[in-house]
Amino acid sequence: MSWMKGDLLSKTRRLVGGLATREPVWLKAMEASPPPVFPRSNGNLKKIVLPEDPYVRRFSRKHPEAKLVDPNKASAFIPDPARVYGCRVLELTKNGISEDDAMSVANMEYLAERKEKKKAYKRLKELAVLQDKSPPPKPYLSTKKEKQIQEKKAPADPPSVRRLVNQLKQQKDVLLQDKPGGSANQDHWIDE
Repeated sequence: MSWMKGDLLSKTRRLVGGLATREPVWLKAMEASPPPVFPRSNGNLKKIVLPEDPYVRRFSRKHPEAKLVDPNKASAFIPDPARVYGCRVLELTKNGISEDDAMSVANMEYLAERKEKKKAYKRLKELAVLQDKSPPPKPYLSTKKEKQIQEKKAPADPPSVRRLVNQLKQQKDVLLQDKPGGSANQDHWIDE
């Protein structure tokens, strides 16, 4: 047995009993009202399973493009399509529809919603062209495009920073030309 096993109270008792340290001021108060001991698991943690999980897995296999691109953007307010599909199948089966029919109805509803979003995007794109604006980002990208977006690296400096640096360099050149015999070190400019 290791002397490190146990909580703070038992470790301190052993250290004081073995004359390794002096008795701390708080030890008697802590012995009078010890901290609560929480039960520990022996690795027998139960997996959390929701009733719609089998349907969510089937939907994810059938429509891999519907998975969230960025899991950090997951929101409790807007559930992912697979979760909506699973809940819809459960709702339909509770109303007395067979499981296969419920899955096909939920699938048709998903495809119809997706089709409506694509039409809305197409209309937004047309409006952007008419107004000479850049079109909004696509709501549904192909998996290949999603990978390319994830792999694309951000530029080192944003263009606005580059523009500011160029303006500062031009101002420095103008100041150096205006002063006769002036140098960059005297004007406190740092050459890069």
